[in-house]
Amino acid sequence: MKKEKVENVEKIEGKNIEKSAERILFLKNFIWNILGTGLNSFNSLFFLIIVTWVNGVEQAGIYSIAYATALILYTVALYSGRLCQVTDTENKVTDKDYIGNRVFTCTVMMIIAVVFAVFIQGYRDVKLWACLLLCFYKATEALSEIFYGIMQKNDILYKSGQSLTIKSIVGLLVFLIVDIITKNLILSIIASILVNLITIIFFDIVITRILVDKKEKLNKKNIFVILKTDFFVFANSFAGIYVLNAPKYAIDTYGTDKLQAMFGYIIMPATVIVLFAQFVFMPFLNKLKNLYAEKKMKEFKKIARNIKLSVVAFGLFAVAAGYFLGPEVLKLIYGVEELLNYRVHLAIILGAYICYGISYVNLILLTTTRNTFVQFVIYVLTMIVAAIGSNVLVKAYLIDGAVFSCLITLASQFIMYSLVTWFILRRITKKFEKENKEETAEE
Repeated sequence: MKKEKVENVEKIEGKNIEKSAERILFLKNFIWNILGTGLNSFNSLFFLIIVTWVNGVEQAGIYSIAYATALILYTVALYSGRLCQVTDTENKVTDKDYIGNRVFTCTVMMIIAVVFAVFIQGYRDVKLWACLLLCFYKATEALSEIFYGIMQKNDILYKSGQSLTIKSIVGLLVFLIVDIITKNLILSIIASILVNLITIIFFDIVITRILVDKKEKLNKKNIFVILKTDFFVFANSFAGIYVLNAPKYAIDTYGTDKLQAMFGYIIMPATVIVLFAQFVFMPFLNKLKNLYAEKKMKEFKKIARNIKLSVVAFGLFAVAAGYFLGPEVLKLIYGVEELLNYRVHLAIILGAYICYGISYVNLILLTTTRNTFVQFVIYVLTMIVAAIGSNVLVKAYLIDGAVFSCLITLASQFIMYSLVTWFILRRITKKFEKENKEETAEE
């Protein structure tokens, strides 16, 4: 398997990759992954800034709730995501099967988007089209993710980072130019979608065609095998995104588009903490998979512990920076004077997202060890807390209620995830130690 990966890298680079260059390749993967993922994740922030300045606070509120909907339905298109694809050690499902599954889930996502926006929420005009188009925008991202998974399995994660960098920078510039010229949010979203589609065709697919075994044939049964096998991973992802956006839907019910925009402004910086966790964790994913396969739980847990400590340290820095400088920076970015009144709100949300960052790390650890059902239970409980808490608190206290609902929900999730992860990893460690002793005794 390792030999095949090296050969694939050689095909892409057109040169030999020796063992002595593995560290350089790791660094290359790490840097490009951070750059690409970071730019892509911050694009939603930049889009919100552009919409606020060009189209006004009201349309920024529309964009915020439409993007929240797209983000939730994105989990349908993504389904199990890159995590299960990359950590698949059995390789019974081919790359073409994963691609076929992704096309299917993207189609399902768009059908759900139409039903939700038109018939459930009853959106009309700009809100309707913003919702549907942003959903399609996220569907193109989900399609790309399957190609990125193939790249990562072949140890060329940096190529996915390059693709994301192209989409992010060019997509943002095109969105900005079109919005300034037309003052039309819908045309701007369409322009950014076209950038994604062009990059997929002329970059993602070109690279992936080299990596995919030409002898592989699509097994339609495996499309549904993936749906069945990874259901709980999907359910956990869907629930996780809903949990984060539950306050926004409560505001959509009980508040105004302007209030939606204000909450979107103060919650956006908190996503930096989760992004940091992703940046740190993603390059170690293959290593953790291998350590678990080799039953080296001591090293496995050491890496996990160091990642968690780095997330906490970064999170505490973010809370301090958010409290002392956050409102002033947000006012400068968005040009909205009212943001100066939300200093404490911002600090509380940042603190809550430290909990979520650690939960995200635990999610990956449990998924790598294929413990997904217990996560489903955690997320069901967390969804109940989020649904009840956000609706009750937002109805009574509006944006104050949204902030405290966020804190209560993510803190509850953190406690459950931490206890379950500690117990499961402890059990696995004891199991592997026993097996190692038995193998040694037989020798």
